[in-house]
Amino acid sequence: MNAQQPDWPDPDLLRAVTGRLGAAPPLVFAEECDRLRERLAGVARGEALLLQGGDCAETFAGVTADAVRGKLRTLLQMAVVLSHASGLPVVKVGRMAGQFAKPRSSPVERRGALTLPSYRGDAVNGQEFTEAARRPDPRRLERMYEASVATLNLLRAHVGGGFADLRQVAEWNEEFVAGSPSAGRYARRAREVSRALAFVRASGADQRTLRTAEFFVSHEGLLLDYERALTRTDERTGRLYATSGHLLWVGERTRQPDGAHIDFLSGVHNPVAVKLGPGTEPDTVLRYLDRLDPARTPGRLTFVVRAGAERVRDVLPVLVEKALAEGARVGWVCDPMHGNTVTAPSGHKTRAFEAILDEVRGFVEVHRALGSHPGGVHVELTGEDVTECTGGGSPVRAEDLPLRYTTACDPRLNHGQSLDLAFRLAELYARAGDGAGAPRPGAARAHLTRARAT
Repeated sequence: MNAQQPDWPDPDLLRAVTGRLGAAPPLVFAEECDRLRERLAGVARGEALLLQGGDCAETFAGVTADAVRGKLRTLLQMAVVLSHASGLPVVKVGRMAGQFAKPRSSPVERRGALTLPSYRGDAVNGQEFTEAARRPDPRRLERMYEASVATLNLLRAHVGGGFADLRQVAEWNEEFVAGSPSAGRYARRAREVSRALAFVRASGADQRTLRTAEFFVSHEGLLLDYERALTRTDERTGRLYATSGHLLWVGERTRQPDGAHIDFLSGVHNPVAVKLGPGTEPDTVLRYLDRLDPARTPGRLTFVVRAGAERVRDVLPVLVEKALAEGARVGWVCDPMHGNTVTAPSGHKTRAFEAILDEVRGFVEVHRALGSHPGGVHVELTGEDVTECTGGGSPVRAEDLPLRYTTACDPRLNHGQSLDLAFRLAELYARAGDGAGAPRPGAARAHLTRARAT
């Protein structure tokens, strides 16, 4: 089953493009992918958290120094808050340098009497509703590669060149708190982070470790022509790696256990992830384990749950219990965005900050009840001051949505909302640290029933 693939109109041109991509240098390297697997093994063992975030859909025009720097800054600020609260290292992964394609619920879009192919991301066609723009063009795959190169170059320069200095990140957070309506709630933690860093500096720690950061990139492994063209054999080990990104995931619309996307991921040595929607059956989780992680190796497989705030407390326990019963050591991560999308009266797709927060709260509650590890979050965000999601500390109202609604597909948290989420998550993870213990299959639903009753 080859779901969600474009209907490329020129097979000869597609072969020429993928041939050139097949001869191009890798975007990432096997050693980097192996290092991320090691870090994600810590997440699976309960020794680390994963923070994954970025655009819903990257655009070619959006690959600017300011945009890349803004997303990186936002994730660095979120990470230091989460790490301080949880006492755990945070694995930082961007939805960047490859997230240029999107699955769609319908292959066509209708406006009045005109029907055209749906916009599938800049990697496939253009957003303009014209026949020329919506025609799938495989040459865009090369533009995606070039845009990913530019993004990675910017990221590597920043994380290794002082931009990620923890002292600077702490100052950014203090500036955010000073200007936030929720300053009273966040100020103590911001001060504690700064004091902790001052202590580290005074203790004589290697200052170089404070100036740099590990940062990895990820995207949905959707366009199989592109992914296969960038698959390489590692000369050290003979293993295959998808060199388009450090981590690839399979989304809700392409996660068929016998489908082409799962089959592709089963053959590469990268860490991989699967999005699990509210309709996921427990036995299907076992099929993913057998296909993607037959050796049950921590760090190989992450499950990203996108159930929605109203359903996460009912959907998640049985999935986690099934995996625990099989002895699986996977990372469990919450995507609180996709299950909480609604349409505003203005016609804009949006997400409410409180619904996003409530899904993460439910995710943490379930894991506390089971004695398992709530491994982190996967969010759609930007470093810009957009008006796409409602609510937050400096609340965006429904009537504000048209002001700066610039996403190419789904609504993203803006910079302030992202930091609001990080400080609120810090409270959850600080409390969750008191609830560690051995897994207790069957306990979660009883605990959550009591929680709802109080």
